[in-house]
Amino acid sequence: MRRIYLLTIVLLLSAVVYAQEAIIPISTNNNLMLLQTSRDGRLNTVYFGEPLANESEYAAVARGYSLSDNNSAINNATYTTSGTWNLVEPAIEVIQSDGNTSLELKYVSHTAETTSDNAVLTTIVLEDVQYHFQVKLFYKAWTNENVIEQWTEIKHNQKDAVTLKKFASANLFFTGNEFYLTSFGNEWAKEMQRNEEKLTRGIKSIDSKLGTRAHLLQSPNFILSFDGKAAENNGTVLLGQLAWSSNFRYDFEVDPQGNIRFIAGINPFASEYELQPGEVFKTPGLVYVVSHNGTGEASRNLHSWARDYRVLDGNGERLTLLNNWEATYFDFDEDKLTALFKDAKELGVDLFLLDDGWFANKYPRNGDTAGLGDWQENKKKLPHGIGYLVEEATKEGIKFGIWIEPEMVNPKSELYENHIDWVIRQPERPEKYFRNQLVLDLSNPEVQDFVFGVVDKLLSENPELAFIKWDCNSVIYNAHSAYLEKEGIPQTHIYIEYTKGLYNLMERVREKFPKVPIMMCSGGGGRGDYELFKYFTEFWPSDDTDPLERVFMQWNYSYFFPSIVTDCHVTDWSDLPLKYRVDVASMGKLGFDIVAHELSENDLKFAKQAVQNYHSFKDLVWHGDQYRLVNPYENDFASLMYVNKEKSRAVVFNYLSNFRYKQTASVLPVKFAGLDPAKKYTVKELNVYPGRRSWIDAEKVYSGDFLMKVGINPHITLRSTSVVLEVNEVE
Repeated sequence: MRRIYLLTIVLLLSAVVYAQEAIIPISTNNNLMLLQTSRDGRLNTVYFGEPLANESEYAAVARGYSLSDNNSAINNATYTTSGTWNLVEPAIEVIQSDGNTSLELKYVSHTAETTSDNAVLTTIVLEDVQYHFQVKLFYKAWTNENVIEQWTEIKHNQKDAVTLKKFASANLFFTGNEFYLTSFGNEWAKEMQRNEEKLTRGIKSIDSKLGTRAHLLQSPNFILSFDGKAAENNGTVLLGQLAWSSNFRYDFEVDPQGNIRFIAGINPFASEYELQPGEVFKTPGLVYVVSHNGTGEASRNLHSWARDYRVLDGNGERLTLLNNWEATYFDFDEDKLTALFKDAKELGVDLFLLDDGWFANKYPRNGDTAGLGDWQENKKKLPHGIGYLVEEATKEGIKFGIWIEPEMVNPKSELYENHIDWVIRQPERPEKYFRNQLVLDLSNPEVQDFVFGVVDKLLSENPELAFIKWDCNSVIYNAHSAYLEKEGIPQTHIYIEYTKGLYNLMERVREKFPKVPIMMCSGGGGRGDYELFKYFTEFWPSDDTDPLERVFMQWNYSYFFPSIVTDCHVTDWSDLPLKYRVDVASMGKLGFDIVAHELSENDLKFAKQAVQNYHSFKDLVWHGDQYRLVNPYENDFASLMYVNKEKSRAVVFNYLSNFRYKQTASVLPVKFAGLDPAKKYTVKELNVYPGRRSWIDAEKVYSGDFLMKVGINPHITLRSTSVVLEVNEVE
C-alpha cells in the first residue's frame, strides 16, 4: 500500500513538472505562436510573431508573464473558460449536468503530426478532471503558406447532458500597441463594403443571425492589422474567416494594457447545445493567414492554400458561359433558348446556363411567387425537356448548365402542400417570407434525401449536363423544426443541425458526381466560405454587376479568395462601354448576361476578340500570383496584376474608378510587381476596341527591374477607361 501511495505522489509531481515545462510551438515559415503551461496547469499564449532563430530560447519567452494565472494582470489563456477565475470574454461557457456553471480546463497532453496535405496538426488536450469534461484544441498549420486552421472538439463523460452555451473555435491572444480591424458589411447588391477602425478598450463584436444566406448583412471575412493600419506591402496582418455556412460571431476584446483577445466561432445566439455523454461536438475551423509583410503577401499565400488544399478543383479549369437571366428572366421557351445557344457559340464561350423559371406545372414558375420545390420541367416552356436542350447545345458546340434552388420552397407549390412538415416554420405564428419563399429543413434526413434526389435526377438523366448554379435566396425566419420536435431534440439545435445536414448532402452529391462544376450562389454574396468550397468550384459574389461597383467589390474579395472562384459577368447594368464591362469581368471567371445578337457590329467584334484574349490569359488570372498595384480607395483608378510562377508572363488590369473629374487619372507610371528583375519583357495592350489604337509600344523591351521600379503608364483617361496589358518574357 505504501509503495502504491509513493508511486501516486511521484506521478502527480511528474505531472506538475511536465505542466510547468510544456511549451507548444505552432509554427509556419514566417510566423510562430508559442503556448506554454503555467504552474496552475493552465495553457497560455506567450508569443505571437516572427519565428525565433533558436528553439532553445522558446522557454525564455514566457518570462514576461507570470506563471500563475491568478497573479497575472494579463489574461493570456489559450481557451478562456467561464464561472471560475476568468473575468474576460469566455471562449466556452457551459452548464454542467448537475447545474454548476463553472469550468476549469487544465493541460493534459499534446501531439504533433504531419498530415497527408503537407501540414502539421497539433492537438492539445485540456480537461476539467472534476467534471470529466474534455476540450481538444486543434491547430493545423500549412508551413509554406503561413495558413492556420483552428477548431475544437468538446466532449464529457458525465451521467446526463451538459448544456453548451458558447463553444468557440479559436481564442487568440496578441500583444501590441494599436490594432486596426477591417470588416466588410454586406447588403443585397452592396457586398464587401469595407470599414476600417481602430480597436479601443472594450469588445467589438461582429456576427450573423440569419441561418441560411448567413452573409447577407455581414461578411465573415476580416483583416486584423498590428501596430497600425493595414498596408499592402508592409506591417503585420492577419486575414481570416470562419469556415462555416451559418451564424457566426467574432469578439475582439482590448484589455487595459492594450492587448487583444480574439474569439471566433458559431454564434451562440439561440443555439444552446445539449451535449450527450460521450458525444463529440466539433466546431468549424477558423482559417487565417499571417504575414509580416502586409496584405499582399498574406492574400497571395491564402490564394495558394485555397487552390491547393481547399477549393474543389482549385488548380483546374473553369467554364466561360452565357446566362439567359438578364436576357429573358422568366419569359422564355425552347425557341428563345436555342436562339441564345447561337449567341454563346458566336461569342466563343464554353457553356450556356439556363437560369430560374424552367420548372413546375401545377404552379408554373413564371415568377418568384410559385413553383419553387417542384423540380419537373415545365411542359409549356420545355415540352421536350432538359435532355433536348442539352442535345441542341451540343449540336452548337457548347455545353449546357442549369440553375436550381433546392433548399427552398414557395408556399404556392405541390411540395409545400404535400410536405409542410419539411418546412422551417413556427406552426403557431404567421409565415414570414423572403423572396416569397421559405427554407426546407435540412436537419431532417428525409429532406436531405429529397434535395439529393433533385440533383441526382438531373445529372443521372442528363449525363452531359456540365454545370449547376446552386442558389439560396432566403434567410431563416420563425426558426422551428418539426423533425427536431418529433425526435425530442431541442429547437436550439436547428441552425447547427441545418448546416450539418447541408454538408452531409453535399458529401453525397460529390461522392456520386465528383467533377461537375457547381456555382455557389445566394442572392449574390450571401454565401462564400471555405467549408462549402470543399464542394463548390466557384461562387457568385454579388447580383450587382455594375462594373464600376465591381472594381471595388472584387478588390475587397481579392484579399480572401483566388480569382478562379469569383464569377464575374458582363451585363447591361451600366452605361459604361462594353469594353470596360468586359475588362472588369475578365478579372475572375468570365461570363455574359447579354443578348449578343443585339450588340452593335463593333461591340460584337470586340466581345468575340476579348473572349479569345481571355482564353489566352485565363490561366494567369486563375492560377497566378496576384498583386494589387494601385488602390482605387486611394486613387482615381485601380490596377491589379497576375504573374505566373515562372515569372515569364503576366496580365495587368487597369480601370478608371473616378469619373467625376474631367482629367486624366493616370499621370504617372504604374510600378509592376512579381517579375524577375533580371529578365527582359515586352508589354502589349489587349482588348483594344475596334477603330482605336494603343498608346503602348508593343515592340519595346524592358527589364523586370525597370518595370518594377519605374513602371508603365497605362494611359487611363475618360476616353480610355480601362486598359489590359499583357507582359511576356523575351526569350
